[in-house]
Formats: sequence, structure tokens, C-alpha cells
Amino acid sequence: MKYKRVFTIVIDSFGVGAMYNAKEYGDENTNTFAHIDLHMNPFNIPNLMKMGLGQIQKPMHAIVDEHPIGYYGKMNEMSVGKDTMTGHWEMMGLHITEPFITFTDHGFPDELIQELEKQTEHIVIGNKAASGTEILEELAQEEIDSHSQKMIVYTSADSVLQICGDENTMGLEELYRCCQIARNITMKPEWKVGRVIARPYIKENGKFIRTSNRHDYALSPFGKTTLDVLKENGFHVIGIGKIEDIFNGQGICESYHSKSSVHGMQQTLEVMEKDFTGLCFVNLVDFDAKWGHRRNPIGYGQELEAFDVNLGVVLSKLKEDDLLIITADHGNDPTHTGTDHTKEMVPLMVYSPSMKNSGPLALQDSFGTIGMTLLDNFELSRLDNHIGCSILDKML
Repeated sequence: MKYKRVFTIVIDSFGVGAMYNAKEYGDENTNTFAHIDLHMNPFNIPNLMKMGLGQIQKPMHAIVDEHPIGYYGKMNEMSVGKDTMTGHWEMMGLHITEPFITFTDHGFPDELIQELEKQTEHIVIGNKAASGTEILEELAQEEIDSHSQKMIVYTSADSVLQICGDENTMGLEELYRCCQIARNITMKPEWKVGRVIARPYIKENGKFIRTSNRHDYALSPFGKTTLDVLKENGFHVIGIGKIEDIFNGQGICESYHSKSSVHGMQQTLEVMEKDFTGLCFVNLVDFDAKWGHRRNPIGYGQELEAFDVNLGVVLSKLKEDDLLIITADHGNDPTHTGTDHTKEMVPLMVYSPSMKNSGPLALQDSFGTIGMTLLDNFELSRLDNHIGCSILDKML
């Protein structure tokens, strides 16, 4: 075992350039980082630059560090699709060969909605693809005025069924109950979405504001992941952010849900004070949810600058036998058309204070590089269903 603790931080949606097959997804010429950089002048992200981001994708406004401290490169995604679950599951060794079902074009089938209304005893309004902020502007007041006899159901370009509920009229307990019913209903093969998401909100000063009490009801991974192997062999697996939701609790020993990406980094710093042997797996969702989907490159850039400050603290707290991995799960170019994720390569930045060298890594053909590197580090065997190759021996 080379590293006792591994901290893997996922900057949700932080792509670094269109993948070779991006045209098939309508995502030619996308580049989340490069296009954010064009809108940020100055762009103050010195710690990401120190990790080699400037070598992965040369920026126009961020100042490149000519002497990165670790190893850096890019990863292609082997699986089909470009969603959160696909990206994270592939990181931990799974190959997704069939995309999760979506209902973007026409909303959910009448039969599904009728069953949902019957079991929840709420009248469904919405039932279309929409952004979370737009659907609230359109229908939240109607839901509130009905004293939550009505509830907002909507989807997106992702494989999701989302239910909105006002925390004061519907209440969180009822919202979560309805989402659990929806999860059960959507286990039918023809309706099997990747996630059902509870989207609570409040009305404040005339505006509808989503709260941090979101909860995801995801499918379980279809096979054992690196997380399962670690846990079964006595290593500690800590999830921060929506990691527990993405893996439906499988392979997780300890979980912390975050109110924001800044909060997620604060939780990561707290975990760094703990003595454990294993993995701390972090997802920072605000980059995707608050800025990528809403096509706000400046907001995304400012979120990166805030992250970079805490990244500096993480770097200062790393021990000699700690390993830090920074990556992403897909792209979400905030300058692209529509509001969907974008099919992009993702960064791979790896550092430990014990490293004697630094430099570029070859382009990886799978996000599974991360999971297989973890297994290699903890001297565990990969499973037959796993994809990806370890880079442990490349980091001398």
C-alpha cells in the first residue's frame, strides 16, 4: 500500500474539451474550462494551475504554472451517455453500454403519471423537460395556492424524474414520500430513470428559491464497483456531497451531504483531520447545477475561484502518505446551446507530497483509471466486470 488515504474530488461537469465522438451528441467544439476562461479576466485559480490544469488545457486568462507539482492529463469516457451516474460509475470501474432512459421530448407517459397521482394522492402539473428555476417561476405559485394538492413533476435532458415541493405547504416528509413512490414506480424497465430527485423550495421575498434539502433516489450500480471492493476488504469509504445518492449507498461506510460546493470542501477539510485508511470520495455539484445548466460562465468561473482557495488549504494539509486526485464526471459547457451536459474529456490531476517527480500522463481511454488505481494502491484485485488501467506505476 503506497498511500494510506486517497482524496478524490469530482468538480462536477468540469470538462476540458470535446471527446472524439462529441459530434454524435451534438457537442462539437465544446470545452467547459476554455470557454469559462474566455469570460474570466483575470481568472485567479493558482492552485489548479499548480496541479497542472494549464498544461491540460492552455488558458487565455488564468496564469499557467510552468512547474506543476504532480501528474496531469485527460480521460476519455468509454461508456455511452454523458450523465452524472455514468461518469461516477465508470470512475469506479463499471462500463455503461446502454444509456439511461430519458423523457426529454414529450414528458412522462400518461400511464406513469396516472399511477403516480393514484399512489401519492397529488395532482401532477408540469410533466415536461424544463430547467429547475424556470419550472418554479411557471408553476410554484399554482402548487402553493392548491395547498399542495398539486405537485410539480418535470424532467430534463438527463435520465431523471424530479418532483418539486414547497417546504412550508407540502413539507419535506411528504415530498420525500412522493419521491420514494416515484422511485418504486419507475423501476419498470420501460420507465426506469437513473434518478428520482426531490427538489424542495421556499418562497422568499416574492422569489422561489431551491433549498439544500435535495435528495436523490438513484438506481443501484448494476455490478460491484471499486467502492464495494474497498469496503468488503476493510478499507474505509467516505462519501461527501451526493456520492451516497449516486451509488445508492453501495460501498459507502460514512456519508456527509453538502449544502453547497464550498460546504463540501469544508467537509473534506474536516475529514482530513481524521485517521483512516481508504478513500474519501467528494462530489461538488454546484458547478453543474447552479452554473453549467444555467449557462452562466462567469458564475462557474467564480465558483472555481472559491474552490481554488480551499484547494490551497487541502494541499497544505496533505500528509506524505496521502494522495489527491482531482477530476470531473462529464462536461457542461456554459456557452453551449441548450442546457444539457456536454460530451467532453475530463481532467486527471494527481498529487502527493511524497512524489519525487511530476509530469504529463498519457490520454486515458476510461474514467475507470481512477478506480483501478485505487485498487492497485490498496493491493486489491480488480473484478472481471471492471474497466480501466492503473497509473500507480506511472507516478514515481
